[in-house]
Amino acid sequence: MKVENLLTRLPAAKRAEAFTELLARPGVRVERIVSRGQATPGGAPMVQAQDEWVLLLEGAAGLRIEDSDEVTLHAGDHVWIAGGQQHWVTWTAKDRPTVWLAIHLD
Repeated sequence: MKVENLLTRLPAAKRAEAFTELLARPGVRVERIVSRGQATPGGAPMVQAQDEWVLLLEGAAGLRIEDSDEVTLHAGDHVWIAGGQQHWVTWTAKDRPTVWLAIHLD
């Protein structure tokens, strides 16, 4: 058995978000995302075919899903993003890593 910790040995993520696939099985993919000051460009929302459940493990971020107001996420907050929905990460903390756990469901 190999025990690992999602919050240790984090990538710097200073130029771009860092994505680490943790598990991939038919119909499900789990990844850790590390952000540090990144945001989604206003004119280029993220849209994916599959549903996504995201949990903020550490740090803070702003998130907006189409037709809704921006919300601020803190450690422990989680959100469901339905497949096909436009969404934007409006900001992430610059002074410390923002660590997400994302579960993608086909």
